[in-house]
Amino acid sequence: MPPARPEDRAVRPFSPTRRGLLRGAGLTAGGLLIGTTLPVQAARGQSAVSLPLVARFNAWLHIGRDDRITFLIDRSEMGQGAHTGLTTLLAEELEVDPLKVTVRNAPADKAYRNVYMIKSMLSGGKAESLSGLPLWGLEQIGRLIGQQVTGGSTSIRGGYDSLRRAGAEARMRLIQAAAERWKIPASECRADNGMVLDRSGSRSLSYGALADAAAALDAAGDPALKPRSAWRLIGRHDRRVDIIDKINGSADFGLDIREPDQLFAAIRWAPAFGATLKGLDDRAALARPGVKAVVRLADGFAVVANNTWRAMQACDEVHAEWARPDVDGGFDDAMLWRRLNAMVDTEGKEAHKAGDVDKALGAAATVISADYRLPFLAHATMEPMNATVRLGPDGVDVWVPTQAQTMAQKAAAAVTGVSEDRVRIHTTYLGGGFGRRAEADFVSVAAAVAKAVAGKPVQVMWPREQDMRRDFYRPAALHRVKLGLDVQGRLVAWKHALASPSIMKRIFAAATWLGPDETAIEGCLDDTYAIPNTAVKYVAVDTPVPVGFWRSVGHSHSAFVKESLVDEAAHAAKQDPLNYRLQLLANRPRHRRVLELAAGKAGWGTPLGENEGRGIALHESFGSIVAIVVQVALHDSKLKIDRLTIAADAGTVINPAIVKAQLSGGAIFGLTAALHGRLTLKDAAVQEGNFDSYRMLSMADTPPIDVHLVESDAPPGGIGEPGVPPVAPALTNAIFAASGQRLRSLPVAL
Repeated sequence: MPPARPEDRAVRPFSPTRRGLLRGAGLTAGGLLIGTTLPVQAARGQSAVSLPLVARFNAWLHIGRDDRITFLIDRSEMGQGAHTGLTTLLAEELEVDPLKVTVRNAPADKAYRNVYMIKSMLSGGKAESLSGLPLWGLEQIGRLIGQQVTGGSTSIRGGYDSLRRAGAEARMRLIQAAAERWKIPASECRADNGMVLDRSGSRSLSYGALADAAAALDAAGDPALKPRSAWRLIGRHDRRVDIIDKINGSADFGLDIREPDQLFAAIRWAPAFGATLKGLDDRAALARPGVKAVVRLADGFAVVANNTWRAMQACDEVHAEWARPDVDGGFDDAMLWRRLNAMVDTEGKEAHKAGDVDKALGAAATVISADYRLPFLAHATMEPMNATVRLGPDGVDVWVPTQAQTMAQKAAAAVTGVSEDRVRIHTTYLGGGFGRRAEADFVSVAAAVAKAVAGKPVQVMWPREQDMRRDFYRPAALHRVKLGLDVQGRLVAWKHALASPSIMKRIFAAATWLGPDETAIEGCLDDTYAIPNTAVKYVAVDTPVPVGFWRSVGHSHSAFVKESLVDEAAHAAKQDPLNYRLQLLANRPRHRRVLELAAGKAGWGTPLGENEGRGIALHESFGSIVAIVVQVALHDSKLKIDRLTIAADAGTVINPAIVKAQLSGGAIFGLTAALHGRLTLKDAAVQEGNFDSYRMLSMADTPPIDVHLVESDAPPGGIGEPGVPPVAPALTNAIFAASGQRLRSLPVAL
């Protein structure tokens, strides 16, 4: 079986009309085409079959007469390894080397809705535990309102069953085709490395030689999946399908796009949230070399030129007049915390209640009251926001590093006035996503600029300062909590109030009419720890600062509060933080194993030097359980992180090295936020504009990181986000152990 050719390896854009899709992907009319819920129109005139499966994940697998295997993937690759993991699932059952599969991004299409994400959100992350009517109902809702989107750590979880079945279906058809040609029972044939062989091994046929015959066969019902003991790739394969192209520079990110006659534009936004463009003088900018146009936007402008640098420079020559908002025009940090503090004790919406928390607090031997504060945070992706759009007589083409193809398609259609079915989304690699690229504002802006210079493609790029100051930020949050301990030091009451801006109120307000914003309160207090009397409420607070999904979303702040407070309770009870948690986890064997593994590998309990300390934290999110131990040293008020130990139960692991890398990367992301992450507000504007003021964790300051995985046969958990939440509380708990200083706000201030 030939390897994927160099020109095929990169995930390149192509014309994704339903009929043009096959041509653009290099798929000929001949061969075997298998789709999980393949769109009917795409199958017309093609040799195609459709798996009788629910659309948990939608992908097209084509095996050509030339033995080339092409896999269209509808999940975006932003470094998290989704393309490798999904290809591994397919290749395991198809019996091929994942590196010999040509991977292409799927187009924007209703067939590619992320049904699993909707099921996970509506079930509170418990989709795997559902069956029967409840599961069926969630799947129907998912098909109705789901969108093609990558997020929520759902790619592998959503494709785990359907992709293996797609590979098994193709394998069974190929084996049956070979058996009929040789006139022997299919049971006497086997598939291996892109070939079908008879039992003796004396006869063999390549998949390409069998593809046409296999395509003509009828579906044989649910395919039989390989037993876990027969897996050769899942849990072992670690070679990324995108690594060659990223090393040799052939991988296309959004800013790599170059089309004939392409123009370039830079954005300049209003200097405050809510401000609008009142007027501008663009004569000096238009006089500069290479400048083609200045496009007015409602709250900003774009300069179009023949290269990006000229466009950026010309922005400084535009003299704009801005109309500032009457309300919240002077919004700053002090106003933010006054507003949150005033709102946190109001009624709010009940998120969770068990027992009688007020009675338990009244009878408690010890009561701990604490406020925890967390700031707004930017996404700060390495590749700033950008999109390239061409408006022509045949429709609209959008080349974009996006997590949300459906939203991108709708946004471009709304701005240009072109019907959605004539908007073609070409997804590139993403230079970081973290939830920021699940928005479509940068597509809308690019479409507006392209409309102003219709006929030519325009790449619209947000300079770093504009990207940093016009984000959908991680919400700031104020947590006010009371804990009650009995005379033995056991936690008997937990009363928790949270005030923060609501993401869902902006995105889908109806979801917040009856209950709290789940993205805000997730992880605040689940049923992990055995505490008999608990209550959690949420108060949505409006501010002029736009908020959105940020890597691990609500877990990014709730884990800090929960795991810091459990440490406070352990200290008040004069007990070891590890042992205290283990007592609360008496009925949680998976969580205990993860916690004990992290503690053991970190040397918990072994002697440390003066002003040194270890901190531990445990958190479950997106179907995975992660424990982190941080070891620190404090000398002359200078913090040094000596070591970071991670243990995780992520269920069935597809690619171990990728899982470990994502856990490490998530922890570094979380450490960056814990040590440096803070946005300063003044006059309704973010003051930080680049990495000189919004710092990243440097390589020199990154500690050694050890990652250990618990073997599990549970379904896969998410892995792109769960490494983030526990690292901040593990760090601050370590600082407390070393210094006795309890930190209740981030970033760390010593």
